[in-house]
Amino acid sequence: MLTLLAALIIATIAAPPLIRLCGRAAFGMLATVPLGGFIWMASLFQRGIFTHEGEIVASYAWMPSVNLNLEFRLDPLAGLFSLIILGVGALVLLYCWGYFDSNPRRLAKFGGELTMFATVMYGLVISDNFLLMYVFWELTSILSYLLVSYYGERASSRRAAIQALMITTMGGLAMLVGINLLGFNAGIWKLSQIPQFADIQNTPAISAAIVLIMLGALTKSAQAPWHFWLPGAMAAPTPVSAYLHSAAMVKAGIYLVARLAPDMAAVSTWHLVVISTGLFTMLLGGWMALKQRDLKLILAYGTVSQLGFITAVIGVGSREATMAGLAITFAHSMFKATLFMIVGAIDHTTGTRDIRELSGLGRKEPFVAFLAVLSAASMAGLPPLFGFIAKESALEAILHEESLHGMPGHITLVVLVVGSILTMGYSLYFLWGAFATKAQHRETGVSPAVAKMHHIGPLLSASPAMLTLATIAFGLLPAWLSNAINSYLDVRFPRDEGAPLKLWHGITTPLMLTVVIVVAGTVLFWQRDLIRRVRFDKPALGDADEIWDLILHQLRNASLKLTASTQRGSLTINLAVIFATLMVVPLAALILGQSNDIHMLLWDNPWQGLVVCILCAMAIFATLQSNRLSGVVMVGLTGYSLAFIFALHGAPDLALTQALVETIVMVVFMLVLRKMPTEVEPRNDDNRLRAWLSIGTGLSVVIVAMTAMSARVQDPVSKYMPDLAYEIGHGRNTVNVLLVDLRAADTFGEILVLVIAATGVASLIFGTGTFGRESRRPTLSTNKPRWLASGVDSETAQNRSIMVDVVTRILFPSIMLLSFYFFFSGHNAPGGGFAGGLVAALAFTLRYLAGGRAEIDEALPVDPAKILGTGILLSAACVVVPLFFGNPPLTTGYASLALPLIGEFDVPSALVFDAGVYAIVVGLTLHILGSMGAYLDREEDTRKQRARDRARELQEKNKRRREQQAQRRAARESERASAGGAGSSISKQAQEGSK
Repeated sequence: MLTLLAALIIATIAAPPLIRLCGRAAFGMLATVPLGGFIWMASLFQRGIFTHEGEIVASYAWMPSVNLNLEFRLDPLAGLFSLIILGVGALVLLYCWGYFDSNPRRLAKFGGELTMFATVMYGLVISDNFLLMYVFWELTSILSYLLVSYYGERASSRRAAIQALMITTMGGLAMLVGINLLGFNAGIWKLSQIPQFADIQNTPAISAAIVLIMLGALTKSAQAPWHFWLPGAMAAPTPVSAYLHSAAMVKAGIYLVARLAPDMAAVSTWHLVVISTGLFTMLLGGWMALKQRDLKLILAYGTVSQLGFITAVIGVGSREATMAGLAITFAHSMFKATLFMIVGAIDHTTGTRDIRELSGLGRKEPFVAFLAVLSAASMAGLPPLFGFIAKESALEAILHEESLHGMPGHITLVVLVVGSILTMGYSLYFLWGAFATKAQHRETGVSPAVAKMHHIGPLLSASPAMLTLATIAFGLLPAWLSNAINSYLDVRFPRDEGAPLKLWHGITTPLMLTVVIVVAGTVLFWQRDLIRRVRFDKPALGDADEIWDLILHQLRNASLKLTASTQRGSLTINLAVIFATLMVVPLAALILGQSNDIHMLLWDNPWQGLVVCILCAMAIFATLQSNRLSGVVMVGLTGYSLAFIFALHGAPDLALTQALVETIVMVVFMLVLRKMPTEVEPRNDDNRLRAWLSIGTGLSVVIVAMTAMSARVQDPVSKYMPDLAYEIGHGRNTVNVLLVDLRAADTFGEILVLVIAATGVASLIFGTGTFGRESRRPTLSTNKPRWLASGVDSETAQNRSIMVDVVTRILFPSIMLLSFYFFFSGHNAPGGGFAGGLVAALAFTLRYLAGGRAEIDEALPVDPAKILGTGILLSAACVVVPLFFGNPPLTTGYASLALPLIGEFDVPSALVFDAGVYAIVVGLTLHILGSMGAYLDREEDTRKQRARDRARELQEKNKRRREQQAQRRAARESERASAGGAGSSISKQAQEGSK
């Protein structure tokens, strides 16, 4: 059982590279895996394994505390549905070989998703644990979304995929609530436990659980009013429709109904929900199928109708009804998958599915038409095909069903007959629309689309031919499938005698009803024009698709209005709402609840009172400052005061961490303030409101804290923590042992948040650009004497203070040594990976403040993202490695070592986890320095350089202009001088002439 699951998983992983390497022929290779599984499953029934052993079970403890274990069970019912999943899956994969003409990149992804769907469906039917089944259930919805959206460039495909995902996941979430109701009220967390529960109908909230679980099953099987997602999903490639929407995904709901019906039928809610929904869906789908012009939509609405038929019959819960329902399920999988693949072949060769553009196809492709006629005849319930046997068994079961005695049984039978008449009508309508010669094309014989089509090859017709052959074989010889179904029924209904499926039972009432169905359905098709005229222009109950769009539109508008009213884009308003809630809600709870006596001491020693006064004074003065830098400094002093309070209370580790964090925060503030105005604009209009809000919030927090401390009646858990830290964590620093050992799962989540925050900060500042930098081996040039690694080549470096360079050069190694001391001593003394990382971060910050961005690049020429990734890998290793030794995640190991002069000491594996924390803190700081510091410095330098370039260009331009003006002035003077000389000579000549 699990070997087959593993083989399918391997095929899923291998599918994309195999398709990229071998092309479409890889689909034939992939088909061998489900084909092998089908043969093995069929052999289990043939050898009578289920009859003798009953079931194959495998169980592995995973999360027993939340009732989520890996529990699998292959019983006859799971085996029957596995035959459908694996058999049709193999044929659909083979069909893909001929359906796709080329091998685009997305085809490899499609092949992996389709193979994975077969894997997930197989995992769903063999899951015995309800919650594990739900995991597979939701995976089918996700894979359906991916497969339906294959043509992602089309709006219709995207809309259909999202619609199917939203509806099925909505039903899945409702089913999850129902599963939990059933589990917490009845203790049923496994499907195999339900038959063993003697008094299911008296279980608390059983009706609510049934409604919620069936909401998931009925939405998955496209039952009204959620049926419309299935016709919309016809935007997917035909192999998806042939597999998911006829044989696999829509059968998940049928499987769950079949699994629960024999026991849940004792609850009156069950029949009311399941049978009524199935009957209504059968009529609705059959009627809608007669209105369609698209061949796939005719089959899609026909599928909706048939699923309603199966749900109504199998939901009865008796042995005869279950036999009939499973028979219809097999028949539907065979004939509907065949018809979908034939429609895909028609669309592939003619380029259309519109019945108005198809004429004469039956003459041109007689073999395909023959296959379609046989499958449609099975769908309509005509002998000697298996669809006829299944439909007759359903009518026989409802006729003699004791639980539907009286009017319920009569109504159910009438609806099944009317629905079957509609099925006969749309079966003939489908054959006529696909293969008949239409009146407007009688002269030419074929339509233009059919005339231009190419021949339907064997790769497209082989899979439909095999399924049609199975329909004929099981119709003539139904014994094998009948025995397989009875192997489940004999176990599930041991007290009831069963009858095998037969082709001929004599002249019986179901046979007479079949004659009525065939005649009435033929008349319905014959008078289709009359039916079209009496049909409503708009659906009598409304268009479900339009109603869904209207609901989404209304929800979208409500969401926009709610967001606009609560998220105004103002940080001030958001903080005011948070603080107002913090002020009102806890005080209201205290006032309305039971009060306690409050006991409080002002201080244990006067130093605490002095520090508190300083803290309060700094907080008040910070609100009065107009200078941003002064405000930041005073806020920082409140943090240092709090660190001093921690120290006075005997918590040096907390005091150290608080002081280091406060220092880092102040540095970050300084980096930010460089780009902000120095002074804060005064806002006196709302200062009073802010003050009262601050006072109210402070009073609320103090009162709640005093009440909580005074309400303690038991010893605090912190009393036992030092002993636990030493006995379990082999460390005397309780805080550090808690962080890296006892509560390491919380720390792991927090460091992940730190990494996300670092990436987010860098992304906000760098925008669409890259914020990574090349890592290299650090080098030190000795060409010029210098105190810092960045040298004195730049203008900024030349203007640095020599005293700052010297102090940084001396302090940096000492600070790094101190950080390593904190790191290694943190398990038994104040420190740890977080404190050590903060100290190292301060050391690099000092290098940055002294030498700028070039100094950071020289001090640690490693990409901060790689440091963060290294930290995550180290911490994740401590999570995963213990699993390989059979221990829970984050289990700490220890080694006792002895060194000369030091003595014996313990080295815990938590030190590796602490190293990850250390690396993440350093990487986070470098990310901040690289984004808020170096990147902004680079932008400022670039801006200044551009300004200098513009000034230089302006100077050169002015210089050229002055030169040009000087040249023009000289030219004018030269011309004027030349003109003056010529005038004097002319006057002399005139004078001489006059003489």
